[in-house]
Amino acid sequence: MSLRLAVNFCKVRFPTPFIVPSGIVVNPKEISKLSQIKGIGGLTSKSYSTLPRKGHPLPNLVSFKIGYMNAIGLTNPGIKKAKREIQFIKERTNKPVIASIFAGQLSEFAILTKEIAQAKPDFIELNMSCPHVDDEFGRPLACDPLMSAMAVAEVKKVVKNIPIIAKLTPNTPELKRVAFEIEKAGVDAISAINTIGPGVLINIKNKKPVLGHGVGGVSGPAIKPIALRCVNDIYKTVKVPIIGMGGVSSGKDALEMIMAGATLVGIGSAIYQGGYQVFNKIIKQLKETAKKEKITSLKKIRGVI
Repeated sequence: MSLRLAVNFCKVRFPTPFIVPSGIVVNPKEISKLSQIKGIGGLTSKSYSTLPRKGHPLPNLVSFKIGYMNAIGLTNPGIKKAKREIQFIKERTNKPVIASIFAGQLSEFAILTKEIAQAKPDFIELNMSCPHVDDEFGRPLACDPLMSAMAVAEVKKVVKNIPIIAKLTPNTPELKRVAFEIEKAGVDAISAINTIGPGVLINIKNKKPVLGHGVGGVSGPAIKPIALRCVNDIYKTVKVPIIGMGGVSSGKDALEMIMAGATLVGIGSAIYQGGYQVFNKIIKQLKETAKKEKITSLKKIRGVI
């Protein structure tokens, strides 16, 4: 009996549990082409804001021995063009599409949600946790349980027929309370984790930070243990489904994330090194490991630890 990969997430069917998270692939044409890759179960747009953003100066993505750092700065064309981009992707894929939005204020989240809903994405993700724009927007919203809950409540007032996902940060000691409060406020699902940080890498020769913005969010294999702990903490706190991500680059990593409590698994930084075929590689490894360990159902091992 082969391992069943298809999963239902908020009553939406994903052909595999593996999705492309926000910010990894940003061009709408490129995102729509990803549908052709069998191992990809769902797609996420870049994070959109009310007005266009140029983002941070280059270099905005660098690698180090066990991970990556980025300070893209949420580059996007603004909500008006965002609707056209989401519609473009929806028309060219038969896989679920998650539209990601970002705001600095509570009122903006409701406005953005109402606007992006017109493009009819399968989900709307509230990115409340980007760690490298705090100099512009202050502390990420997801660090504050009550503010996070208020954002979700305002969004749920304006959009009732599209599931709402909240993307949370590991950079808070109140992660479990944030998850608890946003579930009470009506969130349909949680995505965890965003990048860790901000951190800094230094160019010794130039005596300056490597990134153009100075600091950036840390991702890749270095953050996997933290991601697993955060996903498991959330799983033990709430009943809504979880998208787990952070350092997943192999089938073993994916199984660990599901064991921690994830229903869907985001594959992000691994794409930089392995290309889009990393999804098929991970699925092959997952099936091989599952067979070896006599795992017959992903559902049965979810949250097992």
